[in-house]
Amino acid sequence: MPRERVLLVHVTLHGETDPDAGEEFRHLAADSGAEVLELLSVQRARPDPSTFLGRGKVEELAAQVRARAVDVVLFDRMLSPVQERNLERALGCRVVDRVGLILDIFARRARTHEGKLQVELAQLTRLRTRLIRGWTHLERQRGGIGLRGPGETQLETDRRLIGARILALRGRLAKVAAHRATQRRARQRAPLPTVALVGYTNAGKSTLFNLLTESAHYAADRLFATLDPAIRRLQVAGRDAILLADTVGFLRDLPTELVAAFRATLEEVNQAQLLLHVVDGSAPDRDAQMAAVDAVLKEIGADEIPRLLVLNKVDRLSDTPGNVFEGAGHLVAVRVSAHSGAGLPELLQAMADRVGRSTLRAELTLTPGEGALRARLHRMAHVVEESFDERGRAHVVFDIDDLAWRRLCARLHDSGCQAVDAPSTIPAEN
Repeated sequence: MPRERVLLVHVTLHGETDPDAGEEFRHLAADSGAEVLELLSVQRARPDPSTFLGRGKVEELAAQVRARAVDVVLFDRMLSPVQERNLERALGCRVVDRVGLILDIFARRARTHEGKLQVELAQLTRLRTRLIRGWTHLERQRGGIGLRGPGETQLETDRRLIGARILALRGRLAKVAAHRATQRRARQRAPLPTVALVGYTNAGKSTLFNLLTESAHYAADRLFATLDPAIRRLQVAGRDAILLADTVGFLRDLPTELVAAFRATLEEVNQAQLLLHVVDGSAPDRDAQMAAVDAVLKEIGADEIPRLLVLNKVDRLSDTPGNVFEGAGHLVAVRVSAHSGAGLPELLQAMADRVGRSTLRAELTLTPGEGALRARLHRMAHVVEESFDERGRAHVVFDIDDLAWRRLCARLHDSGCQAVDAPSTIPAEN
């Protein structure tokens, strides 16, 4: 099957920074399987409401589309439904914006049942907002027994059918999320701390994951090679083991639909005791990539979880692998190469130092009306001892990691939370 011939349009608005001059967008288009003819850079003071570019630029673009037999024009921007429709009419070919391109790549990469459900939900959520009046089939009416009268336009039918499918997908994903939560509760009973790999797409997370865990999880030098999380046991110095989780890569301007659809997958990030923020140390725009990851972590509520910066791919730089400290002696980052294995001993030691004292022993006395809290404790902690008095109150002694303890106390506004001793001085027995 011949590849689609595409033109790329990279737009920079007044006052914006352009960290990579559209190179990331070029890689996205190439990863979608298209034949990229050219990347056109356009500067504008502000977007045009009807076409984003303005009449003159649209006419220039239309001439190139005709001259080069272009199949699709890809915009490195999020277009409104009206802008997309007007551009398609003016250019005489399909127009796809940045969000549509990312969704297409996700659809190509999804391999598991859950991944396919998540991508379809994101696609339909987006499609429902882009059903606009003006389609040629809208004059057709749906009628019949019990449906006489004004009838239902095809637009309304499409919206209703898409809405029903979205509800069905959410129901199926809820079952998947419940199954994943059951697996997570089983892991928490161990209890083993979880460390999650997060970072920009193609930063080398899966390669590092495979190297650390000696596994064969899919990894490739391409954007969004990993959509489905993987969890493996990892032995580190000073602990029995930890659980290491590999997760989907992030991206600048990641579509909201995708963040919502992959929320169940990203729960592995929310439940971690430590995040390893893997950064491509050789990327010229690594600061912008790090900021994009920080934004997504904040959106999913994981910005308060302790983080360790891992500068990967240092084999492409002159930097020597190893730990990086700030002036006060605090560890800032670890330089590694997942390709050569350089810096891995330092990374393992840093992980052991960060999670080695993460468990504390605490106790709570709960009234009979606090059954939900008691059930929550059994899910998120390892209950060591539980007894009941004559009034039906439960006295629970449990081991819990310090992050989960802080979250529990915040949820209760510190009411009734009493640790056996200071969390930093009473490690739980392994």
